[in-house]
Amino acid sequence: MSKICQITKKRVMSGNNVSHAKNRRKRVFEPNLHNHRLWSESQKKWISLKLSKKGLRIIDKIGLDKAIEKYDLR
Repeated sequence: MSKICQITKKRVMSGNNVSHAKNRRKRVFEPNLHNHRLWSESQKKWISLKLSKKGLRIIDKIGLDKAIEKYDLR
């Protein structure tokens, strides 16, 4: 499965490692993803999501059911 947060849609980015001598080497910036199993009150079931820590903070702030509606997660 790809490395994409299901709430924030953060994904892998590419860039460069830059040394002190300004030598550039390709690298990959990966999001801080975690698999979580969360309880949905409206659906009365557990939902498994792959979330970044930012996505988890959004769910903590507004709640799982509102986050599902707001970010069009089905």
